[in-house]
Amino acid sequence: MPIRGIRGATTVAADQADLILEATRELLEAILDANIHMQQEDVGSAFFTVTEDLTSTFPAQAARQMGWSMVPMMCAREIPVPGSLRKVIRVLVHWNTETPQSDIKHVYLRDAVRLRPDLVAAQ
Repeated sequence: MPIRGIRGATTVAADQADLILEATRELLEAILDANIHMQQEDVGSAFFTVTEDLTSTFPAQAARQMGWSMVPMMCAREIPVPGSLRKVIRVLVHWNTETPQSDIKHVYLRDAVRLRPDLVAAQ
């Protein structure tokens, strides 16, 4: 079975654990909603990154709270590029699916829509 990558990103107003967890849950739920055939048991893994100004919690904790207890996940820090968008949570979800790459829906929320306006406009 092929594996597909689904990208997503969102932002938070402040480095607070509750805000990071809430935004991450919102992002993952939006990815599930946009990719209607996606089931939790088909998620191969998830890789989260945060900008260097977010340190209060791991975004993967939000996925665990949603029941993704068997999904391998990792969190890392994004490269601190000068002038880049701040307070960003990104995710790359690896999905075991026969869904063609052209039908995958990537999700960008809040201020993160600025990161990939081409993908936001295509939906």
